[in-house]
Amino acid sequence: MQSRTSAPRATGGRPRSATADAAILEATRAALVELGWSKLTLGDVATRAGVAKTTLYRRWAGKNELVVDAVAELFDELEIPDRGSLAADVEGVVLQFAVILARPEAKSGLMAVIAESVRDDALRARIRTSIVDRQKRLVLEGRARAQVRGELPPETDLKESARTADLIFDVIAGTVVHRALVSAEPVDTDWARAFAKLLLNGLTASATA
Repeated sequence: MQSRTSAPRATGGRPRSATADAAILEATRAALVELGWSKLTLGDVATRAGVAKTTLYRRWAGKNELVVDAVAELFDELEIPDRGSLAADVEGVVLQFAVILARPEAKSGLMAVIAESVRDDALRARIRTSIVDRQKRLVLEGRARAQVRGELPPETDLKESARTADLIFDVIAGTVVHRALVSAEPVDTDWARAFAKLLLNGLTASATA
């Protein structure tokens, strides 16, 4: 699958190497698995990737930004499946998301940068642009498909449409991350189906079903 990763742009000098970037991000994920967040260093990543440490510093300001981009590339693997209905599509993407979150490099990397971002506004902004904003495509694609099927009405107010897309993303991503990484509970087919039903029908319909 073609990567949607948008790594930082070079500010001058020789052109960026896509091959070097891919090797660096892969090495970062390998280091997260083997060493964990606390022991990961840019020097170790450079050695694993076969590049000079200065190469990393020309691309990323530090470990936080590097890990965000390495984790963001994992989430680019997500696709909204076409399973015939909006509920089934939501269920499918939730299960995909849970599989990625179960990977050690995603689990340790995401939790670490979220914790660091509490006191780092620039890092929080990078998480939003590299992960959150990029993955909102899933909500937009799923909603557009449901509109074509006649499951959802067309959007007429662009501002309200964007606000609703943000809310849908926050509900899905926040719930699955909390379930998988905070509560450490399984995100299996039964849970994903129940979640999709609650998301689409709302609390009142769920309680009376």
